[in-house]
Amino acid sequence: MTTVRQRKGGKVPEAAEDQPPEEKSLKSDGKILSDHTGGKLWNILSLTVGGIVAVSLGLLTSVYVATLHENDLWFSNIKEVEREISFRTECGLYYSYYKQMIQAASIQQGLHGLVYDNKTESVRTINILERMNVYQEVFLSILYRILPIQQYLEPVYFYIYTLFGLQAVYVIALYVTSWLLSGTWLSGLLAACWYITNRVDTTRVEFTIPLRENWALPFFAVQIAAITYLLRTHLQPAQERLTLLAVFIATFLFSLTWQFNQFMMLIQALALFILDCFDILPTTKVTRLYIIQVSGLLLVCVLQFFNSMILGSLLISFNASILIARTIQKNLKKGSLLNRLGKLILHVLLVSSLTLLVNKFIKKILNLESDEHIFKFLKAKFGFGATRDFDANLYLCEEAFGLLPLNTFSRLSNTLLFYVYIFVLFLTTIAAVIVAFRNLSGSNQTQEKMEECTIALKPGAAYNLIHTVLFGCLALSTMRMKYLWTSHMCVFASFGLCSTEVWQLILKCVHLYTSQRTQVIKYLIPIITLLYISYKFWPGIMDELSELREFYDPDTVELMNWIKSNTPNTAVFAGSMQLLAGVKLCTGRTLTNHPHYEDKHLRERTKQIYQMYAKRSPEDVHRILRSFGTDYVILEDSICYERRHSRGCRLRDLLDVANGHIMDGLGENDPDLKPALYPRFCEEIKKNLPSYTVHFTRVFQNKTFHVYRLAKHK
Repeated sequence: MTTVRQRKGGKVPEAAEDQPPEEKSLKSDGKILSDHTGGKLWNILSLTVGGIVAVSLGLLTSVYVATLHENDLWFSNIKEVEREISFRTECGLYYSYYKQMIQAASIQQGLHGLVYDNKTESVRTINILERMNVYQEVFLSILYRILPIQQYLEPVYFYIYTLFGLQAVYVIALYVTSWLLSGTWLSGLLAACWYITNRVDTTRVEFTIPLRENWALPFFAVQIAAITYLLRTHLQPAQERLTLLAVFIATFLFSLTWQFNQFMMLIQALALFILDCFDILPTTKVTRLYIIQVSGLLLVCVLQFFNSMILGSLLISFNASILIARTIQKNLKKGSLLNRLGKLILHVLLVSSLTLLVNKFIKKILNLESDEHIFKFLKAKFGFGATRDFDANLYLCEEAFGLLPLNTFSRLSNTLLFYVYIFVLFLTTIAAVIVAFRNLSGSNQTQEKMEECTIALKPGAAYNLIHTVLFGCLALSTMRMKYLWTSHMCVFASFGLCSTEVWQLILKCVHLYTSQRTQVIKYLIPIITLLYISYKFWPGIMDELSELREFYDPDTVELMNWIKSNTPNTAVFAGSMQLLAGVKLCTGRTLTNHPHYEDKHLRERTKQIYQMYAKRSPEDVHRILRSFGTDYVILEDSICYERRHSRGCRLRDLLDVANGHIMDGLGENDPDLKPALYPRFCEEIKKNLPSYTVHFTRVFQNKTFHVYRLAKHK
């Protein structure tokens, strides 16, 4: 059978021959110009629509969480003391410094009160700006004082609206990161929708407003978006400089607002180190990111009056060790596969050893022990020997520091997020492993094989892959850190579902690939997913927004009102860390201890004060409390007769074990533990025995709290 086909490189058709060369050129140029103009207009339109959608979703998220907060507490209708009590535990402590700055006679006096604070820890003057990350409260209080809004907006609303506004920044940053990775704003829309529908596992801002992570995580998300853009190829020098500036500012703000910044950025630095070792990221950009991390942290260190905990951080030691190791090991990325693997193993060992040596040297020079409780906790958590250390066990027994509960995955699966995430993670991990092996071996693959791994070759996608894996490991081991992972899970899953490269890889594997089919699936599947999420969860969100509750804690309100009315302003109170944060906020009285636990002296002081829940004599408890200048002690039935934790994790059990005493109740005890010589103080004091009343006089009680005034013996 004879067929006719056009020859390659043969004569042009006669119709084309009839056209003058100038006309052909003019038509060709006109077509190119028309295509270019149309493409440019389409890009501008897409950018405009995508930007409007991003801002709209961010604002809607802010309104959503603000409404939930109002509906849950009836915040606009409750008294000021009730509003302040709603800031539980450390949240109340942080907010108290904002309130202190607002109520100060001047900004200068307010700052002086923070730098020379003698009310947060009795018989001791501390620098709040050095010890705690409260610059955001300082900045916000100054802003409130200088803006003409006092007549229209109460200080507490200015504060909480700022935090809810940061949620808009958070959602926009997640949206932009997903958009940058996939190339379509539909991906950002899906990421934002997943963030909102999985709110229980992606944020807790509506009920822990002043918590440090609610300030920090929006800036961390902005930093990740900026890094994703920075890792794009063919950036203009001006674009790169501006992006590096954005990364630096976001890193600085993230570091300034959260005391755990160094540990999060250490994980980030580890991700960069892994990718650099496998030659997936450009070394120059990675080096700049290392320098930005250290620079941002050192600037925070200066602002925090050279906080020694920052100087002794593992991040600074790790980044410095990488740069030192590079100068020692030359030609790290040259040679055969075995040669490079050997160099890589040696490099990892060298960096690890240098990190430990540099960190130990810095801590020795600075005599730093502020973070030792964290390492004790990690050692005990991961099974490197049991511990009786009170501080380590205090963390181990808290649910927030335990393993991530399995029901988290069932909730994430209800929105399809977890299924999609695992699917995308599996594909991108395989592709990344192939590319890493090819980079190490230096072998040239066929063009088809390289196209199959295009997704892993994109530095931004590779960074986000390692980022989500490492922060996933952190979340699995420590539930409190899940919010770092679940929000990024929304980004990574939506990117994969809207990625041309992912669908290209799948369709090629099943021999169904065509460009048109890829484009259709890339948009069709995300749209179907969005429709499913809307159909299934929109009614629930509407029901949630219509559900009205009210703040109710009459016992704590009664306690705070009594303290304000019946004790002098200079009175010193002892009690649990969580309660005393509220005492400081609501009454302004001086505390013996508080929940900001990143100080060795405070940890030792807290353990001593908590002896009021141990089996100690009234003389011992009185002597300990008076050594910290205590005038009043608050005992809580919820701690003395605790049932929230199982035996071995109740506060009284931790104290008994630390004191070498047998624990209460049925169960095993370590053989070296002995019966206590005295009954439990918090129980025995209520019997009003003479040996107790000579030191302690009950001045207030309700169903929850018992307040005793201490005798001032000479």
